[in-house]
Amino acid sequence: MVPPSRTHRSIGGHYPALVTSADSLIASLTAAVDARPDDLPLRLHLAGLLLDAGRTGEGIAHLGQALTRDPGDTGAQALMQRALGTPPGAAAAPGAGTTPGAGTTPGAAAAPGAGATPGPAVAPDSPGDPLAAYERELADVVPPRFVRSGDEPEPVTGEADRVYDVETSTVRLADVGGMEAVKERLELAFLGPLRNPELRRMYGKSLRGGLMLYGPPGCGKTFLARAVAGEMGARFLSLSIVDVLDMWMGNSERNLHELFQAARRNAPCVLFLDEVDALGHKRSKVTSSSMRTVGNQLLAELDGMEGDNEGVFVLAATNTPWDVDPALRRPGRLDRMVLVLPPDPEARRAILEYHLRDRPIAGIDLRKVVAATEDFSGADLAHLCETAAEFAMADSVRRGEVRMIGQGDLDRALREVRPSTRPWLATARNVAMFANEGGVYDDLVAYLKRRRLL
Repeated sequence: MVPPSRTHRSIGGHYPALVTSADSLIASLTAAVDARPDDLPLRLHLAGLLLDAGRTGEGIAHLGQALTRDPGDTGAQALMQRALGTPPGAAAAPGAGTTPGAGTTPGAAAAPGAGATPGPAVAPDSPGDPLAAYERELADVVPPRFVRSGDEPEPVTGEADRVYDVETSTVRLADVGGMEAVKERLELAFLGPLRNPELRRMYGKSLRGGLMLYGPPGCGKTFLARAVAGEMGARFLSLSIVDVLDMWMGNSERNLHELFQAARRNAPCVLFLDEVDALGHKRSKVTSSSMRTVGNQLLAELDGMEGDNEGVFVLAATNTPWDVDPALRRPGRLDRMVLVLPPDPEARRAILEYHLRDRPIAGIDLRKVVAATEDFSGADLAHLCETAAEFAMADSVRRGEVRMIGQGDLDRALREVRPSTRPWLATARNVAMFANEGGVYDDLVAYLKRRRLL
């Protein structure tokens, strides 16, 4: 047989004219895919032509993009297996339960096809991610799906760095309506000594200290703590039980220590212990040994045994101070207790104005609403305004025309919304009557007597 001439020599089974035609088709399809990158059938057709033409690297790049958009596309998976040299059916689709065929050992890699370079088997430790094996194989061809941003810290070997939200508060005490007695107590305990360093040194007043805010839920204890930080010009770090507790032994204590260390590094700093009764529950009633050690660690941190607490102002908040371990309230720790009561008339007016200021209102008698909302917490007042807005909006939908929120909407909301502080006051009454050892709750007793609840 006479060998073909140079002009008719076959290349991959195609003659030069056919090769030129195939190249033109591939170029046209490439332009079309660039114009419509989300057209997966078109991209898969182009990838198949590239594999037929021996341009495996380009085909794999398109298949990687197709699988990124639709990881479950069986056509793309089959073409990728073909490109990697894995016979279709040798590896089951991720997540699908299959029975190995004859001559196939479960879990063994299939033999590569004739003339093909063997590809790696799908990683057994990533059955839910069909792209994991492809990314490892094609790291120098297809870019990774997810990359680390430039400002994201690299993880430390063994554990990523813990990042705490140390904030700069912009809230001031002037933003807190009413609560004059609470503000005065805060001024004596923290703010006055900070503003007068010479007097502080003369009287030997330390900047260390702790204060516990207690009262019904929703009355602004957290907001007040932020206002103290803003008034001081100090940083603010909020600590909750979620930031501390860990399932592994010893980690909870370490987390607590790291939070206090973050506050010390950012001094002057207000460290806010929200729901302190969860961390510092009475140890006589705690049955879990791990929670007892967390409570002991909290006592050690407050004493400054693990570091210098100068410039760290500890504010704690709780709805149930009678559940807090007495050791937390001894002098030098959270030794001052401040009762945060439901907002007084002046504070209720300020809260109502705040929650109504961005809503369309007309003819609102604030004095009437303030008088009708005794025992309402700040959260209750916000809910009252939200309910009135719902009534006005529903009426506007029924009428087909927008109308303003009026006094009638607030009156109707008042018939539905009840103050959430009354159950707390009922419990507090029992505590004031039978558990006021040492006069700890004298402020609460005086309030209940003024309200004729005691």
